[in-house]
Amino acid sequence: MEKETLTFWILGWFLLILSGVLETSNSSLVESLESTQGYDYSKYHSMDEIYRWMEDVKQGNPELVSSAVYGHTYEERNITLLKLGLENPEGREKKVIWVDCGIHAREWIAPAFCQWFVKEIVNSYKTNKKLEQMLQNLDIYVTPVINVDGYIFTWANDSTRLWRKSRSTPPPGSSCYGVDLNRNFNANWGTVGVSFDSCANTYCGKSPGSEPEAQAVMDFVGKMVNQTLCFLTIHSAGQLILLPYGHPEISAPNYDELVSVGEAAAAKMKKVHGMGYTVGTSPQILYPNSGSSRDWARLIGIPFSYTFELRDKGEFSHLLPEEQIQPACEEAYAGALSIITYVHEKTFNSGTLPNASVFGVAIMIWSSVMAVSLTTGVMV
Repeated sequence: MEKETLTFWILGWFLLILSGVLETSNSSLVESLESTQGYDYSKYHSMDEIYRWMEDVKQGNPELVSSAVYGHTYEERNITLLKLGLENPEGREKKVIWVDCGIHAREWIAPAFCQWFVKEIVNSYKTNKKLEQMLQNLDIYVTPVINVDGYIFTWANDSTRLWRKSRSTPPPGSSCYGVDLNRNFNANWGTVGVSFDSCANTYCGKSPGSEPEAQAVMDFVGKMVNQTLCFLTIHSAGQLILLPYGHPEISAPNYDELVSVGEAAAAKMKKVHGMGYTVGTSPQILYPNSGSSRDWARLIGIPFSYTFELRDKGEFSHLLPEEQIQPACEEAYAGALSIITYVHEKTFNSGTLPNASVFGVAIMIWSSVMAVSLTTGVMV
């Protein structure tokens, strides 16, 4: 009887402890879901709402999400990122993926995508073993809005809605504010596809990195260049996947692989809602330009660098209606995930991959499952 009593006593304590563990786990999952599901991802949000959302996501997912202020705008507002990553169980050095949105103020679908991207990862990594493994090997840095001043200005009234540039004060002799931040990076700066007229939408500034927003990215990412595998910058519109370089006479050393990986991503994107995305350099499929963040990232040695130009192809352009936010973000997430998965597998699992088409066969099943789950749920 004493042995039986002891056995039942131990069993009772074991069940009690197990119940507590499950309750804690479930509570953590509920907090994680509440931090993302209480937010309307099918609407455009003001900067104050985005700041609050970032804080809520961080507080609801402390094991995955942290934040950092890595710069300030011309008007002294914080440029803030979310860092998504899990502890590596083997203590290995983690690599970095960079994702930024909102460098052009009027492209509201871009910040909407960065928020969607974070939501998808937060809500799926605990049940998706592949994603969990990737987050143990990678830290993903996500900036929802780089051009905070410009973004806030677009929310002022209808007359400012299509503002593109930053909000730095005019140079001497001019009355025109702002710089095109995506012409201000130190990559063939000022050579093609820019204007030196401060009133132009493509005004590249006084010098490379003259704008604090561009300099903040160059400083922060530049310090991590040896760890950074991929640089994704999200824009609209045109349904394009652009790769380096914007200068027509310069080609990336891994051009063929960049094209192959981009085409694989475009194929995944098309599977979601049937929308086609064209892959190539800017001079090939759009127009030449210089001083872009995409070109800068590749120039300093980040092997995979892309600009996503999200929906659409001209009907709404930068005024994409809110009913298109979800489908646009779903297809873009499939494309971003395809690229991130490729660079992860190349780095951590296979050492070398001859091309993206070979790799595509290996991840076809997983990507297809992700695409199915997603469906259920112009100047650039």
